[in-house]
Amino acid sequence: MVAGTRAVVSFGAHSGPWWPSPVPLRHGGVMQLRARGNALFQAGDHGAALAAYTEALSLSDAASERAVLHRNRAACYLKLEDYTKAEADATKAIEADGRDVKALFRRSQALQQLGRLDQAVSDLQRCVSLEPRNKAFQEALRALGSSMHEKMKAMSCTDSKVEQMFQILLDLDEKDADKKQKAAQNLIVLAREEAGAEKIFQSDGVRLLMQLLDTAKADLMLAALRTLVGLCSGHRSRTAAILAELGAPRLAAVLGVEHEQVSLAACNLLHVMFDSLKEGLQKDFRGKEDAVVLDSSRDLKLLIKHLLELLVLEGASAHGRDNALNLLIKVVPRKSPKETNNSLSLWVIDQGLKKILEVGSTVCSSLGSLPVTENTRMSTSVLLSKLYEDLKSRVSWGWFEGHELPGKLRAIQTVSCLLQGPSDAGNRVLELEGIMESVLSLCASVSEAHQLVAVEALIHAADKAKRASFITANGVNLLKEIYKHSERDSIRIRALVGLCKLGSAGGTDFSMKQFAEGSTMKLAKQCRKWLCNEAIDAGTRRWAVEGLAYLTFDADVKEEFVEDKAAMQAMFHLAKSEDRSVLYAVASTLVNCTNSYDHEEPDPQMLELAKYAKQHIPEQHPKDKPEFVKRRVRKLLTAGVVSALACMVKSENPALTNSCRELISRLFLALVEEAEDRGGVVAQGGGKALIPLSLEGTEVGQTKAAQALAKITITSNPEMAFPGERIYEVVRPLVSLLHLQRTGLENFEGLMALTNLAGISERLRQKILKERAVPMIEGYMFEEHELIRLAATECMCNMAMSKEVQEMFLAEGSDRLKLMVLYSGEEDEKLRRAASGTLAMLTALHPPICKRIPQVTVHWLEILQALLLSPSAELQHRGAVVVMNMMAAAREVAEQLIASEMLEILSVLAKDKDKPRVAQAAQESLAHAVAYGLIKPNPGHA
Repeated sequence: MVAGTRAVVSFGAHSGPWWPSPVPLRHGGVMQLRARGNALFQAGDHGAALAAYTEALSLSDAASERAVLHRNRAACYLKLEDYTKAEADATKAIEADGRDVKALFRRSQALQQLGRLDQAVSDLQRCVSLEPRNKAFQEALRALGSSMHEKMKAMSCTDSKVEQMFQILLDLDEKDADKKQKAAQNLIVLAREEAGAEKIFQSDGVRLLMQLLDTAKADLMLAALRTLVGLCSGHRSRTAAILAELGAPRLAAVLGVEHEQVSLAACNLLHVMFDSLKEGLQKDFRGKEDAVVLDSSRDLKLLIKHLLELLVLEGASAHGRDNALNLLIKVVPRKSPKETNNSLSLWVIDQGLKKILEVGSTVCSSLGSLPVTENTRMSTSVLLSKLYEDLKSRVSWGWFEGHELPGKLRAIQTVSCLLQGPSDAGNRVLELEGIMESVLSLCASVSEAHQLVAVEALIHAADKAKRASFITANGVNLLKEIYKHSERDSIRIRALVGLCKLGSAGGTDFSMKQFAEGSTMKLAKQCRKWLCNEAIDAGTRRWAVEGLAYLTFDADVKEEFVEDKAAMQAMFHLAKSEDRSVLYAVASTLVNCTNSYDHEEPDPQMLELAKYAKQHIPEQHPKDKPEFVKRRVRKLLTAGVVSALACMVKSENPALTNSCRELISRLFLALVEEAEDRGGVVAQGGGKALIPLSLEGTEVGQTKAAQALAKITITSNPEMAFPGERIYEVVRPLVSLLHLQRTGLENFEGLMALTNLAGISERLRQKILKERAVPMIEGYMFEEHELIRLAATECMCNMAMSKEVQEMFLAEGSDRLKLMVLYSGEEDEKLRRAASGTLAMLTALHPPICKRIPQVTVHWLEILQALLLSPSAELQHRGAVVVMNMMAAAREVAEQLIASEMLEILSVLAKDKDKPRVAQAAQESLAHAVAYGLIKPNPGHA
């Protein structure tokens, strides 16, 4: 046995079915597999060679040997033309030995194929400096230098290429559509790179792009707008110059065109311009590029002024108006403790409140009204909500004083708009003299459009029934009359929704039913019938979902709904449609079906007091018990609820409010409650959808989404659940679950998920470190709850593979190492396994820790001996590896170990054929003792 050998063993914690087994100690099979791989490579069977090297890697522990295997795999990947993996493997070999010229050369070859020529040159230069006489390296460097020269030469020709592209696009006689499309695409791609964007800008590109916009041809306008996006992205001074040349009126006019794709492209450009200009207000720029622009606020206000004017411009298209509203929602800040400067919001209110209210008061399809869509009023409501804190004292109630029919319609429509957004303002308007009378008179109108306006106002007022005394007293009878006697489905369905809202005042309290027995079920059945009727337009069917959102407080309704496959599919189809105003109602219905709303268990003592005082006690419906909820969740999953939710999350519409995001987050958490359902949720796009939900919206919504991500990460292979770069986006939400204000369950699941990620790669561990999670993980190692304490220790075990974390265990005044040693002697076997695994990892990767262990506690020797004598083979193995690494670290440490009963224990373990891994570690420990001259060699062991 060779003295001085150090084993690095993986002791990752096991918190789910996917967890990898500890990597076994090195054995002869690695060398055989490596030799086999070499032979296969020489024979040209690169795929089989790759498999042999990969298998050898799974068995190998020695860092130097693993580096060679990674280098060999890089050669295989080069032959197989998988250059990304070739670069990754070569990098791992270089990390182990920076002077490995073979790995450096192979990485340079991969980088060259990936187009990263500057990095390839750097690696080749390193090869030449290490082996100056190597002609192959010199020749490769010369060839690569020539390629770089050609690339630079091509870049110098960019000016002529830009001119060529514009000539093709502006040539009215050019009939080749493919040629024009290619030129447009090249221009857009060129603008995405900073060098290309600057070339276009310096080559009189803005004037030429303006000419493309003036052609009024959709394809050319799209090319111009998308190229301008590249020019403006992240460049403040260039954005200001482009805005000055194009002019805000021209950009607003393009936003208002009839062509929907052109309008969307213009909206995207304006958003990019806002971001670039606003960045200048938030940063203290001192560089050359930003010295040109002194003040962005004037440009921002100019753009907003033209957006506000577009809202009431008669020639603007309906979707152009919607895009202007959506843009205002994004760029106008909401008053909050974080956003103390509300000058922009006040300016918008002064300049545009009347215009915003005019859009909100527009009645669809009425004579002489502004063109609007089904989504316009919702967008207006969201914008008014955002402005409401600054709006309270600035609403002019004279707006609602119209006495003629158009004035009444406008006033009632505005009430609906306010009730959907800043509802307090809407309730104040309802109380104004004449408003409710106008609603009642229009309910009896012969005009369907007028009836729709009035009934919708009643419905939105029913949402706030507690504040509107008239609705509380008269709403049910009035809506019943409309529902029974109207001949129009569009009116009846709205009246039904109003009844649903008023009838659901008891919420989930089974004892507080508002309607007679069976009435709720009849209303729900009618809602489902309308929902499935494709002959009815989507805008009207949306109201059926609104009704179900309230009726599904009743568990009987939930049970019938999940049995109605046609109704579920119809609702999911609506959720994916262009009418995004249905999102909140869909999410509310599904939250009710899955019982994923907050519900606290009542205190038994308080219940007794309530009974004694003869107060009302809420009752749970028998069909809201866990077994019923679990079955409903399974039926929704089978019906395809995840793909519908994923589609809803993608929506850029203002209807996807923070409240709506929270509901969707609650749903996802309910859908991944059972481990067996999580794979299906990920496969249908649930994992991808959860990431933005965990980063945006309400704090509750973000936490629910983060917890759902944690559940998926615990029981699934994270690299498959979150492929590519997406896996790194999961770290921040998981770290947020460690904050002290989170529940114990959220802390526990966050720790387990991070443990899983930390065991995958160094890059992920670095991401966790960057999010400052280690102090939080360490804090939970002192937690009283044994499961949280265990999860934190397991997480620290995997984090200990990072050099930075290893250094923390040697920090002066730190008790980290002492805690790990003491935990290795605890009664809880799982905690001992995690702590001793951490010690095994630390002592293998950071030898100075071996010398520190005897200094942290007088019980260190007793704890190590207890590990070696444990009936658990895993604990014995961990203890044996710690002792082996300590023996290898320093002679004085080995002396302390051998002077105790450790020698006798190791001698016994070295002969244990039933535990080969333990025996091998014990044998290596004894070999170190022999090498130091502390004991004489045993003739029976080679």
